[in-house]
Amino acid sequence: MTAHPLFDIGGRTALVTGSSRGIGLALARGLAEAGCTVVLNGRDPDRLAEAASELPGDRVRTAAFDVTDGPAVAAGIADVEERVGPLDILVNNAGMQLRAPLLEFTDADWHRILDANLTSAFLVGREAARRMTERGHGKIVNICSLQSEVVRPGIAPYAATKGALKMLTKGMCADWGPHGVQVNGLGPGYIETELTRPLVDDEEFSAWVRRRTPAGRWGRTEDLVGALLFLASPAADFMGGQILYVDGGMTSVL
Repeated sequence: MTAHPLFDIGGRTALVTGSSRGIGLALARGLAEAGCTVVLNGRDPDRLAEAASELPGDRVRTAAFDVTDGPAVAAGIADVEERVGPLDILVNNAGMQLRAPLLEFTDADWHRILDANLTSAFLVGREAARRMTERGHGKIVNICSLQSEVVRPGIAPYAATKGALKMLTKGMCADWGPHGVQVNGLGPGYIETELTRPLVDDEEFSAWVRRRTPAGRWGRTEDLVGALLFLASPAADFMGGQILYVDGGMTSVL
């Protein structure tokens, strides 16, 4: 039995930001396994090289640039397209989490999380879309979050950035959809990664996650791959501005 051609993305070129570890690396692995040429992005060339060595195939490349720096992003995208080829798929995954009560959240940390989670998607998305719109096709997937919809105490700034990213996704759709570029979002729930390990190891918190999630468990990074491959494929050509939540059903229940 063969896969339906609507889901075939073999031969496409994809850039995944923040992909030296965690969710970004898992998404990059999925794209590579689907036959894409994959460009890993981060700020540390050595870490990127190590991550690239873990992925299958011989079509994995790296591009070290700071996604929060406008000139660096412009130069980085231009370099990727010249060195690797025109981008068909962009996954805006780069981001961070800073937990603190809102009254104690500093100005510096506010701007830091805003730049990492929201400004980066604007900068990289804009530069990729300059070229995608000229070519008349492209797929952009912004990695949103369960917290694009709901929030817990102590993560208000993070939720604010992810809620804004949801609306940026819709705005990108409005502006670039007429030019053949589909922009959608992928919203992970509570996913077990090295960055969430302290929460996973917190027995009380983990019990709350399992109890609160209809699927009854933490998500795994590989749980996100199928949704990304769908959004990046021709099967999603008539989808735009949508956020596909992969959260074990958490957003559906009280």
